[in-house]
Amino acid sequence: MSEKAVRSPVRDILFRLVLVTLASLIIAVNMKSFVQAGDLFPGGFTGLARLTQRAAWEFWGVDIPFSPVYLLLNAVPAAISFRFVGKKFTLYSCQCIVLVSIFTDLVPTIPITEDLLLICVFGGLVTGFAVSLCLRARATSGGTDFIAIALSERKNIDAWNYILAGNAVMLTVAGLLFGWERALYSIIFQFTSTQTIRLLDPDSGRATLFIVTGRETVGGVCAQIQDTHHTATLIEGVGLYNGEPCVMIYTVVSVGESKGLVRKVRQADPKAFVNVIRTERVHGKFYRRPRD
Repeated sequence: MSEKAVRSPVRDILFRLVLVTLASLIIAVNMKSFVQAGDLFPGGFTGLARLTQRAAWEFWGVDIPFSPVYLLLNAVPAAISFRFVGKKFTLYSCQCIVLVSIFTDLVPTIPITEDLLLICVFGGLVTGFAVSLCLRARATSGGTDFIAIALSERKNIDAWNYILAGNAVMLTVAGLLFGWERALYSIIFQFTSTQTIRLLDPDSGRATLFIVTGRETVGGVCAQIQDTHHTATLIEGVGLYNGEPCVMIYTVVSVGESKGLVRKVRQADPKAFVNVIRTERVHGKFYRRPRD
């Protein structure tokens, strides 16, 4: 085994550890700068932990630390993820959960602005960016993200909008208990973060590729598609411009894989014609890269 092959798993582990740690710190700083400054309720179990803290202080005068509530809420989703998604994925995600809990209690409050609209928009953008870092490290920030990814892995469902709907229920409770203004502003925060995650998650979208190549180069092009573990359909045809025989290959891959695949196809056949179309929905078996 080559030295490069030996180092590769170590580099992957270090990459994931560093990325998850950075994302955890960003989430914690965002909590102390934007979320608490705006008295908002972010999405998922982070918002539920904040709601629990507020309710305990408002109605019983008890100041509950963020860490134990957040860790307890994530216990069941983590167990589900361990069973249905992957062991390594869940362990790296638990690293994020623990670090967010610790950092949130340790990082001092850093007020940036008092404008609620700016807090909601930029706080949501920062949260979405941090979660996308976790996703690139094949991990998650925990909570409802566990559920969304489990549904995506098992049922091939884009669950982020369903999570947004569940968050709306939580915000309704927050509005009834503490007033509607902060709850309504929190919807802007959650919508911004959810859409940012969908935009930056490389595995959330699908792309359809129509590749037109020659018969003598089709083998090299098909080899590039096979490396993605996706299947394809080959259609024999004739080019109407020059009347020469050609082959059209139809395949569907993730948006994150499409750019690299197009580059490799062009390397195999510099004259290949590739049409990339954004795919709204896919029914049937679709290979997903393991997150573990």
